[in-house]
Parts: sequence; C-alpha cells; structure tokens
Amino acid sequence: MTEAAPLDPEDRKIITLARSARARNGVPEGAAVRDETGRTYVAGTVALDSLQLSALQTAVAMAVASGATSLEAAAVVTDAEHAADADRAAVRDLGGPETPVLVAGLDGALRTTVPAGEA
Repeated sequence: MTEAAPLDPEDRKIITLARSARARNGVPEGAAVRDETGRTYVAGTVALDSLQLSALQTAVAMAVASGATSLEAAAVVTDAEHAADADRAAVRDLGGPETPVLVAGLDGALRTTVPAGEA
C-alpha cells in the first residue's frame, strides 16, 4: 500500500528519528517505534559476531526492555522496498497485526505503509 494522504506529524517524527539513527551510527537501517503512551524508541542495525538484529527488531526490543506493553506505530529507513518478515513479526508480537509499519527510503521519503500482520 502506498501512502497517499499527508503523513501524520507523529509518524513523520518516527521516520525522522529512524533516519537520524541510521546516519548517526553509519548502519544500513534505522528504525523507531512509538509505544502506547507515545514514547519513542530509536535504534540502528546491530551486527556483532554473536548478535545480529535488524534496526526494527532492536527498536522493538528496546521498547519491551523499557516496559512498553503495546505499539502504536513503527518505522524503518532502509534501501529495501519492503519491511522484512522478521521485522513485521517483531512489531506484531508487541503491537498486534494492525500496527502500521512505515517503510521509508534513505532520503526519509515514505515508500509504503503495511500492517504488521500482513504478509
């Protein structure tokens, strides 16, 4: 699904945060999630010998570790066309199948929005 309507300011914020995390850390992807209280969690790709996590998986893990019980939205800045299945699964586990996952290009332009439960 391509986003045709103007982007909500809160969704624009998590895309901007995700883009900043990617640039600041020099990683392939940046991500941000917004929990049920409006708090945001920002992360980049983790690529250690012993631990491999995508940026979105890391952001979800940070939310869980901080006590979040649900997600309102998630965003990933990537050169991929779509959010990976494992990324959507992590969002779905915490936020449910209807949680929107915003996929933006490296320039921060929104490419698509898909529910976490959609394959």
